[in-house]
Amino acid sequence: MVKAKKSDTTRARIIDAARERFRKEGYERTTIRKVARDAGIDPALVMRYFESKRGLFDAAMTVELRIPDLSAHPRDKLGEALITHFLNRWEEPDDDSLQLLLRSSASNEEAAERLRTTIFRDQIVPMVARLRGEEKGSRDIAALIATQTVGLAYTRYILKLPPLVAMPRETIIRVIGATIQRYLDNPLGSPSPRAAGRGKGPDA
Repeated sequence: MVKAKKSDTTRARIIDAARERFRKEGYERTTIRKVARDAGIDPALVMRYFESKRGLFDAAMTVELRIPDLSAHPRDKLGEALITHFLNRWEEPDDDSLQLLLRSSASNEEAAERLRTTIFRDQIVPMVARLRGEEKGSRDIAALIATQTVGLAYTRYILKLPPLVAMPRETIIRVIGATIQRYLDNPLGSPSPRAAGRGKGPDA
């Protein structure tokens, strides 16, 4: 029991050191040797726990969006609820793993693939399917929603585009939330029944 506890402590120390090193130098410049030195252990021990730098990166970049159950939420407010949650998640003071993964994905294929799989495929797509009550078309709609959530995160927190950094949260929630709501309500921009009926004569 004591040995297992020590093992968990060592593993956590390695992961903390890896996150800090990935944050400072990115994936390419980070090495097992540097992480081991930061953690104060032998490089062989890092390899024993994680087998490779890829394995270490995967462990350090375990990211959960923790999307809440919105099944009882008003249907016309889902967009605002989602963007509010994403803003809160991106801004968590004790967990910057999302920002780190996004920053790394811009220049590293390993990080980009993790963003495509563990974030988009495994979390955003199932969320959209649950909210819509069907899987058909959910992947495409999830991709559109990702343009708003991931795009917002990159420009506000990584690129730090001044107008967006200064923009009040309530404005972002209202405007981006409305766009996400449209994706959920009107999949792929298909015309609404009212719009489809416009221009038709009485004999149409």
